[in-house]
Amino acid sequence: MVNTDGDGDGGNGGVDPMCVDENGVIVLTADQHNGAAPHAAAGHVHDAAMEEIQGAVCMSCTKSRMKGAAAAEEADAEEAATVQGSKEGAEELLLKVVLSEEEAYRLYCDYGHRTGFSVRKGKQSYFTGTKRVRTKDYFCSKEGLKEAEKLTDENFNDPHTRTNCRAMVRFRVNGQGEWKVIRLVSDHNHNLAKPEERHLLRSARSLIAGRSCSTADAVLYGGYQQVGGTPSQMAVSTSMTNNAENPRPDMVPGFSGVTRTATIGTGDLQILVNHLKSRANVDGMFYWDVQIDRDGRMTNFFWRDGRSRTDYDCFGDVVVFDSTYRLSKQNLICAPFVGVNHHWQTTMFGCALLVDESMSSFTWLFKSFLEAMGNRHPRSIFTNQDQVMSKAIEEVFPNTCHRIAHWHIQKNAASRLGSLNGSKAFNKVFTKCTQGCNSEAEFEETWAAMLREFKLQDNKWLNKLYKLKQKWCGALNKCNFDGGVENEPQFDILSNIFTSIADKFTSLSTVIVLVDKLTDDWREREFDEDMRCSQRPPACIIKHSDILNHAAKVYTHRIYKLFETYFLDGCGATKFKELQCEDSDTYRFEMTMQGRGSRVCTVHLNKSTMQLTCSCSQFETMGLLCSHTLKAISIKNVCKIPEMYILKRWTRDAKQWVFNPKQYESSYQECMDDEAAYCNHAMRYAYDLVMKSQGQEELRRSLWETLESGEKELEKYVENVTQYAESYAT
Repeated sequence: MVNTDGDGDGGNGGVDPMCVDENGVIVLTADQHNGAAPHAAAGHVHDAAMEEIQGAVCMSCTKSRMKGAAAAEEADAEEAATVQGSKEGAEELLLKVVLSEEEAYRLYCDYGHRTGFSVRKGKQSYFTGTKRVRTKDYFCSKEGLKEAEKLTDENFNDPHTRTNCRAMVRFRVNGQGEWKVIRLVSDHNHNLAKPEERHLLRSARSLIAGRSCSTADAVLYGGYQQVGGTPSQMAVSTSMTNNAENPRPDMVPGFSGVTRTATIGTGDLQILVNHLKSRANVDGMFYWDVQIDRDGRMTNFFWRDGRSRTDYDCFGDVVVFDSTYRLSKQNLICAPFVGVNHHWQTTMFGCALLVDESMSSFTWLFKSFLEAMGNRHPRSIFTNQDQVMSKAIEEVFPNTCHRIAHWHIQKNAASRLGSLNGSKAFNKVFTKCTQGCNSEAEFEETWAAMLREFKLQDNKWLNKLYKLKQKWCGALNKCNFDGGVENEPQFDILSNIFTSIADKFTSLSTVIVLVDKLTDDWREREFDEDMRCSQRPPACIIKHSDILNHAAKVYTHRIYKLFETYFLDGCGATKFKELQCEDSDTYRFEMTMQGRGSRVCTVHLNKSTMQLTCSCSQFETMGLLCSHTLKAISIKNVCKIPEMYILKRWTRDAKQWVFNPKQYESSYQECMDDEAAYCNHAMRYAYDLVMKSQGQEELRRSLWETLESGEKELEKYVENVTQYAESYAT
């Protein structure tokens, strides 16, 4: 047996080139099998006789080795697994025989999920002279130690920290290809995940993904897997639209006004449709829509999966829509809908493929998006600068604040302002106009000064941009929530969503796979952050600060760090002056940030109602209290964040109880009164529970038992109602 780590079986060392075994059979070494001339024990042997002897010896060696291998396999089958530690919960692992490496990995992952640890693949050894696996090891993910990482009480139970845990399992494969456990070390030197945290384990997610169909295979081979039944009506929508405004859908205006032709090959189109069918079969909440022109041709596509609907329900207050990615090969626009989650990370809401940028295409797409999201409008939507799109947004999202993204303005400035882009002085004042002004008056003054200083009064692009100032100037949007999408580092991430996954000449099938992979990567990062938050609260820089400890308990790690920065700025770098108010319960403060100019922000605090307002309006735009308000409540010895100023979308529990209508009296009453609302809430609630129970046997069993119990109660109720109706009729 050859071991990949160099600890395989040893050789025969000093055995003579030719020797006779105890049965009188001549045994040759490996060199002699390869043609080396043997030496007879007694004198010279004739060449012909020698050849006959060699042939007989080779046959004898082969039979001897076959007998030895069979004996070894028989011994393996009889060998009992050695267990170091507790056998509790390991019965299935120790007794079950599997037939592949993937099944062995899943078996240990299942055991890990039930126990509360994640799994990492380890070393393996092979049968001598082959690539057939002989033994395979799997370890606890915290096995070993990382270089230059110091173990402390704070990081010891962090899921990313290695603690030199010895827990492992070893499988041995016999001649029939059967995998069986021969060694188990079950004790861990760290805390195990709690039952409610186990779905966050990395190997749990790998296991779930392994049980799903391969998106790449489905797309690249142009087929789809029929999982069972047909897609539900709620999951698939096909729209028929008469494009009166665009009588020739194959002739579309491009960015430069040149006529372009969308070239979607039949093969690409079939691959796309097959992929969407496959996803709808696998995911009962998957939604896709296609626009058909009056000639019966497919033009525009939109799709989102069930997880995107869940994420939109939690974080759909702000949407970023970018239609600037055009695939040159097919001349299609690849346009994602994205947002930010409770970790301030990018999350996918859906994706579209458009043949053009016409009013009809944008209107169809936004209506399809709304339908897919239960007709819930976002509070704000950020897009690139496009007049046609703006009209479509006004029509479909009349109550949504439409903003032009700053990164798009900067990209346009690079081509419209020439050498000024290299001027630090100009960039500083231009950035102040977009994001740094505190009032409309300050913006107007700064903008006019910029035009005078750099002689830009006749610049057509700037003049056109000024007319749209309501859509991009921060000073004019102080009451509109934006979730911080214009702040660093979200600015850089959201301005380059698709540039990292494909160039403009990538095939359509590859783009589909890469979009799915990018979405999975984002969700993987979210899982990692969820796991980190569930392990322990973030470390407070001031350990005995009541308000920081409160923030650490409710916010995610990323949002807590933002809150902590605001708190330190408020307490350590803010001058204040307290002014009298007519109302004895209300306090007024004038705040000035040290080292940041002479700007004064006014804070009002009502101590009886705990209502807070600040002229900087950070809570209205970001959903977090600003440095000025935190300074004010600190002065008045308020030790907790007022409940009304804890936005759920930034908390660790942002995705809990989202679909239970009892959380909101109006939603619950609507579900009781309206059958369609009831069905909608019930299906989403059930889908969320199914997603949470995936990959964990205990949770799946619990969910099945709950459903069975509910079914019995319903049947019992229906039976009683039927009996009562029959008795009443007689």
